[in-house]
Amino acid sequence: MGPLPRTLDFFYDVLSPYSWLAFEVLCRYKNIWNVSLQLRPTLIAGIMKDSGNQPPAMLPRKATYLKNDIRLLGQHLQVPIHFPKDFFSVILGKGSLTAMRFLTALKMEQPEMLEKVSRELWMRVWSRDEDITQPQSILAAAEKAGMSTGQVRGLLERISTPQVKDQLRETTEAACKYGAFGLPVTVAHLDDQAHMLFGSDRMELLAHLLGEKWMGPVPPAVNARL
Repeated sequence: MGPLPRTLDFFYDVLSPYSWLAFEVLCRYKNIWNVSLQLRPTLIAGIMKDSGNQPPAMLPRKATYLKNDIRLLGQHLQVPIHFPKDFFSVILGKGSLTAMRFLTALKMEQPEMLEKVSRELWMRVWSRDEDITQPQSILAAAEKAGMSTGQVRGLLERISTPQVKDQLRETTEAACKYGAFGLPVTVAHLDDQAHMLFGSDRMELLAHLLGEKWMGPVPPAVNARL
């Protein structure tokens, strides 16, 4: 019997494009490395408020860089990511509260669907420039991921309950306690220590910490399927 898998907590918000990039790479490696990947839906607005941080796109030069950076990273990581046309409305106006409450309820009730539904929500906002704030939009994403209409409607009815609100708040607070000032955040639990890594570009360092081999953003086993 081999060593037990090391736990990786992945804190993310579907409003964060870099969260999507990190998410896809981690999902590719979760069955290659000896890890247990725990997806933890988090509210990026809560982390920004708690840390006093501001979205990078608030600065014009950073916004220009961000747009080109995400385009190039999408090509490199083979993730079909594209900037929304009305970026500021999507990021600063509409937010992600409803979507992240839905993913929180999903994790509580049907965690086996969390990866697929999260990906479909990212696809809507960051690939097809579609809404993720309205119940019908979330319904469409979850159905595309393989859930039934009844299952989705049942979860949508729960997103305003104290249990779901409290869970999302607790997860966001947990990320803040690890030192989060934005998303994504990956926390590797190794030898009774928690190593917090910020961003989508720390995968080589994560491999080093885990004592695993880094084979690029699209490892051979995955590349053969793409």
